[in-house]
Amino acid sequence: MKPRLQDVADRAGVSMKTVSNVINGYVHVSEAMRTKVLAAIEEVGYRPNLSARNLARGRAGMIALVVPQLDMPYFASLSMHVLEAADEQGWVVLIQQTRGDAEKERAVLSGRFAQRVDGLVFSPERVTAEEIGQRSDRTPLVLLGERASGGVADHIVVDNVAAGKLAVSHLLDLGRRRIAMIGAESGGTVNRRFDGYRTALAERGLEVDPRLVEPVSRNLGEAGEAAMNAVLARAAPRPDAVFCVTDWVALGAIRSLHLHGLRVPEDVAVVGFDDIPYGRASTPTLTSISPDRAAVARAAVASLAAQQEDGREPREIPAGFELVVRESTAGVGGAAFVAPAALDDATLPFGRARGDHHHAR
Repeated sequence: MKPRLQDVADRAGVSMKTVSNVINGYVHVSEAMRTKVLAAIEEVGYRPNLSARNLARGRAGMIALVVPQLDMPYFASLSMHVLEAADEQGWVVLIQQTRGDAEKERAVLSGRFAQRVDGLVFSPERVTAEEIGQRSDRTPLVLLGERASGGVADHIVVDNVAAGKLAVSHLLDLGRRRIAMIGAESGGTVNRRFDGYRTALAERGLEVDPRLVEPVSRNLGEAGEAAMNAVLARAAPRPDAVFCVTDWVALGAIRSLHLHGLRVPEDVAVVGFDDIPYGRASTPTLTSISPDRAAVARAAVASLAAQQEDGREPREIPAGFELVVRESTAGVGGAAFVAPAALDDATLPFGRARGDHHHAR
């Protein structure tokens, strides 16, 4: 016979109501009880009828995740974590990409999806906070990134100022003083990672040298290579370190440095941002700021679940990050990085640093 809800309750030694609460993701169930019931579900092989459950709750059983580009490793990884978090809530995920097209983003805000969705996780690049605030669609919404927030919806955000500061402070602690910044601006919008770069320099009594700062038009390795070429062509003396706005850009910068006969990290140390898998297999392996993508995904899905129950005011929800030190700053056999004392808990509430022993050895 097909396992029933009662079979799960009998195996776990709890009421059917408790089993139902766990299956439906109600937050007031203790973690210990949730673990116990989930184990019983697996043991008896119970599989809830999601369609019937969603129908009873007036839900579509689907949420949408909309990102700029799925071929970017950060968003591919984020999508995986959103799928996992949504599955725990009984949601299927509809994934779309906009490629940063403003009209496609506006269509997303208007609720133009092939199927009805219970919520929307959206990483915009073009639409403004004002446009988001004026949307007529009432589907629960949570925003990612820093392009548009303004208190118009729940917003999951990594503190990019603190993260940039941590990255550059690491380079300063290594004795580097001529630190370049690749990707400081994009589309005329000042990047908050640049603010962290500038803050870290200022705290050590250093000024930003405009010759060491170069924007990129797109998040591509080719753009990073071209930007690094431009810095090396005009900056004398050359930089002894570079902080790149993403890992893709950093890998392009490393290629430029190699083609100019410069060694990484002996001549120029390099730090990226995003901790994409390719950085762990590059030569040298790449030191990078690693945002907690799993935490971002869990917070986003939890936000949508909470919005199903109430109409609370939008919130800023922080997500953590850390600096993973590898060969591009520590060298082969380099020691694991210890967070500098200047970055105390009051200054950097969500950031920390660690050495990647597997890759930096």
